[in-house]
Amino acid sequence: MVTSDDNPGILDFQDAVEGPLTYDLVSLLKDCYIKWPPDQVRQWVDEYYSNLDASLVGGIDRTDYLRYFELMGVQRHLKAAGIFARLNHRDGKPGYLQDVPRTLSYIVELSPRYDDLGFLVELINERCLPVLESQA
Repeated sequence: MVTSDDNPGILDFQDAVEGPLTYDLVSLLKDCYIKWPPDQVRQWVDEYYSNLDASLVGGIDRTDYLRYFELMGVQRHLKAAGIFARLNHRDGKPGYLQDVPRTLSYIVELSPRYDDLGFLVELINERCLPVLESQA
């Protein structure tokens, strides 16, 4: 891709596969390396939903779309935290461990809205985060 600065520009198509409607948005708005204020993220999600083509939405209302977005984030953030752990243990790259607390915080923040995440949040708070903090 040719850009006016920093040629060549690169587009990452995430393996160019079709997936959940919310995955790319979660990737952009709940990144493992930078954290936006939750209210701003919800506003961006709402704006994005408002601009989706009706054929893509398929009868999903705003409330369900936000729920799908948040729960897709849980899956994505668990996957990312696991990759960061693997990079440390298998590949000897501990630098990514500093990003795990931020990555897992997205899940912890959802706890008040999703009772089903209680066990997972408890595991993160009682087992994962203390170990990471002790290694910092």
